[in-house]
Amino acid sequence: MSARLARTFAARRAAGEAALVPFFTAGDPDLATTRELVRAAVAAGADAIELGVPFSDPMADGPVLQRASGRALRAGTTLRSVLELAAALRGDHPDVPLVLFGYYNPYFRYGLAQVARDAARAGVDAFLCVDLPLEEAGDLRAATAAEGLDLIALLAPTTPPARIKRIARNASGFLYFVSVLGTTGARATLPPNLPDLVARVRALTTLPVGVGFGVSRPEQAAWIAGFADAVVVGSAVARVIEEAPPAEVVPRVEAFVRGLHGAMAARSPAAAG
Repeated sequence: MSARLARTFAARRAAGEAALVPFFTAGDPDLATTRELVRAAVAAGADAIELGVPFSDPMADGPVLQRASGRALRAGTTLRSVLELAAALRGDHPDVPLVLFGYYNPYFRYGLAQVARDAARAGVDAFLCVDLPLEEAGDLRAATAAEGLDLIALLAPTTPPARIKRIARNASGFLYFVSVLGTTGARATLPPNLPDLVARVRALTTLPVGVGFGVSRPEQAAWIAGFADAVVVGSAVARVIEEAPPAEVVPRVEAFVRGLHGAMAARSPAAAG
């Protein structure tokens, strides 16, 4: 596990808390605003940041994040400019983990060894490739490992125990548990058996387990913080960005993240696992 991720999870676990990980599509609405949004989120209590690489065919994303990718691409955002943003964010926040979240095609076209090398130089801590199954991940895993970067893996509610073990053995950083089947997007309700599903994963690995997809409200984040190591919030943040007047985007996102953090902090401690 990268040093920054390890320190972050250790600190949260020692405090009996879960880490808050907001997701931002880099370049939505533009790269300069994304940098301001990350600064605001960290000030509001974010423990780590997922930085999304916009892609023209984001098959795992629902309408909100699809539109965010579209806006970022129309603004001219590229993988290279996302890495430049990551370097700027590393300068802003030396201790905050940065996870590069994206699809395989942009990484492959850039060159796996090169993107891992450039990401490491920019201060990125980990990659998450949403459309790359375990059986096809060897090349990217080798490239990231060579640069000391983590490759975070996704788990679904339907992933059987034997496969969870295989995925966990080949992952690093943390495991990203998808709370609901389907694409990303805020949900009014989350599965009531989610604590049991996460407990099943935690029994099979020593890696931290983060939960994302569907988290839209502070009370949902607080609930998940009671049984997971991290709470990832993406579409709900993107919706705030989409709906706020330009002059209010940053303060509204800061207020939203602060609300999530406050609810999680008020929650009873997460299980030590």
